[in-house]
Amino acid sequence: MIAIVDYDAGNLHSVAKAAQQLGLPAAVTARAGDIAAADGVILPGVGAFADCMSRLRQRGLVEPLQAYLAADRPFLGICLGLQVLFEWGEEGPGAPGLGFFRGRVRRIEAPGRKIPHMGWNGLRFRRPVSLFDGISKGEYFYFVHSFHAIPVSVDDLVADVDYGEAVTAAVGRGRVHAVQFHPEKSSAAGLRLLHNFGRLVRGGAR
Repeated sequence: MIAIVDYDAGNLHSVAKAAQQLGLPAAVTARAGDIAAADGVILPGVGAFADCMSRLRQRGLVEPLQAYLAADRPFLGICLGLQVLFEWGEEGPGAPGLGFFRGRVRRIEAPGRKIPHMGWNGLRFRRPVSLFDGISKGEYFYFVHSFHAIPVSVDDLVADVDYGEAVTAAVGRGRVHAVQFHPEKSSAAGLRLLHNFGRLVRGGAR
């Protein structure tokens, strides 16, 4: 079972619908026990960094998520669900994140470009990971965000896009993966990525 984390925000239903379309066993949950027992976890997100962390904390989900991540179990963060994996987010007053990846999340610096970065953009892969099996270099995915993560280690960076600067699009370490774009809104390529995550959950990839 894949646990889709509910913290009263995010594209929960569209992610769940995409999982259902692919035949992936998934359920929306806000229970710490469900996260601990899950075969895979998806953390979707739309909104502000500090608000997300506050809601996760109020629901008692910060420590269970950190324990799950530390155990190198199959995990997929989406959009804000990528950002909160980092140590600190600068949005608003600033707030600490889950701290799985070293680095911070700052506003996109793109003079002459509209912020938020909204629409389709082609990926530049920095290294291969199974999450992107069958997805071509330059494949377009759908983005909606104003902030992006700056990893301390280049080894954590999987893909980026050009939007006035190099904008982090995907990170990963072990079986923990996260993407800044929305696979559930990215047509066939997005469904392929979610299919690959399902394969990771079943133990057929890393």
